[in-house]
Amino acid sequence: MDELKVFTGNAHPALAKEITDYLDIPLGRADVFEFSNENIFVRILENVRERDVFVVQSMSHPVSKSLMELLIMLDALKRASAKRITAVIPYYGYGRTDKKDQPRVPITARLIADLLTVAGANRLLTVDLHAAQIQGFFNIPVDELTALTLLSDYFKKKQMEDLVVVATDIGISKRARDMAARMNAPLAIVEKRRLGNAGKTEALNVIGEVKGKIAVTFDDEIDTAGSLVNTVAALIDRGAKEVYSCATHPVLSDNAIERISKSQVKQVVVVDTVPVPVEKRLDKIVVLPMAPLLGEAIHRIHTGLSIGAMFEPE
Repeated sequence: MDELKVFTGNAHPALAKEITDYLDIPLGRADVFEFSNENIFVRILENVRERDVFVVQSMSHPVSKSLMELLIMLDALKRASAKRITAVIPYYGYGRTDKKDQPRVPITARLIADLLTVAGANRLLTVDLHAAQIQGFFNIPVDELTALTLLSDYFKKKQMEDLVVVATDIGISKRARDMAARMNAPLAIVEKRRLGNAGKTEALNVIGEVKGKIAVTFDDEIDTAGSLVNTVAALIDRGAKEVYSCATHPVLSDNAIERISKSQVKQVVVVDTVPVPVEKRLDKIVVLPMAPLLGEAIHRIHTGLSIGAMFEPE
């Protein structure tokens, strides 16, 4: 492991530290800060020549700053002659802009892929992309981990009966079906309509039987929590006994915490791909650690072992 180096920017240093603790190596030393003119400065403070380097940086708030830190760190490592540079992006921002679904709009997820590659990334390690086709935007290897196992195991340990897994929209239904299979539960789907580009949604219909059951909603991220509370309300209206929610990425922007607090949802379970500050950790929000999965993936990439084997049934 002497050739392995892990660095981080300022987006989620706690996660990077937990990853290096798992790997039993020190976190790489680097200066990453912003000048008064908002220009970002990076200096790698140790030798990385011919080393296998991983940069842990989620595209979390503030998103533009987090992205620029990552790009500049990749460039610094490339110019310092690192042998291989892997961008570890637990939360890939701009993932929703993955296609041209309106006139005169960009495909920003593809633009980010190009920027990362040009900056110096030789490989990408990420978690639960918003859309599977984003992997195809890269001409470098992409390893996509999933939090599905963590989330489903959490609910299996609660040993709840009469469960139904609910996909919060049709687009997430395949992954929700995989989760339902792991939990040995049926699947329901909420049909919803997105209202404009401001992130507002309207739940239209629930496809499947939820009456008298404990519902567990599944999504890839919770942003403003508008979809979450609308889905919870729709399920309660259709006779669900209790509603739990789970998602991979707890973005929790805007008034998300206030909405969750007032909602009838019993519990919201997420993983820490983005930081969840103390003021956002309501009693009903459970944050599961992602570091062991990411740490094991980094170890396997470094040593040439299979990533897919991590998720194969025992």
